Amino acid sequence: MPTSPRQKDACDLLDADHKAVKKMFKDFEELCGSRARNAGALRMDLAKEICTELTVHAQIEEEIFYPALREAIKETDLLAEAEVEHQTAKDLIAQIEGALTADEQFDARVKVLGEYIDHHVKEERNEIFPKARAARKLDLVVMREHLQQRKEELMEARLAAA
Repeated sequence: MPTSPRQKDACDLLDADHKAVKKMFKDFEELCGSRARNAGALRMDLAKEICTELTVHAQIEEEIFYPALREAIKETDLLAEAEVEHQTAKDLIAQIEGALTADEQFDARVKVLGEYIDHHVKEERNEIFPKARAARKLDLVVMREHLQQRKEELMEARLAAA
């Protein structure tokens, strides 16, 4: 008898964000090699878009995903580590967003942020998401809806502020 496909859950939503940002970092790398006259402006725009995506992503994790997971699992050291990683990423994001030109330091900050996010994503995929999916107290399908709604609210607020 065929099994029905698993419903999309909170981890799927968060991982879709990871994949979208990974592509943006790859696009940034390609722009770094571009000799186009407007390459610097394009890099700055793309980097700011990356920063927006990561800022909103971190906020929905910190407001909704991590607190719920903290209540549902015993081993929370991974969550503490993830929160520290978020803070370091936020520090780099602030430096990138505050940059006036797409110079060598700007490019280096974006590249380091990408490497840092890669590390963070691997830990979430390999360690945090499996624990979340194994936690009986969590309804990750319902949480996905809450995460999506909050993400949309935050994106709208950032667009309105821009």
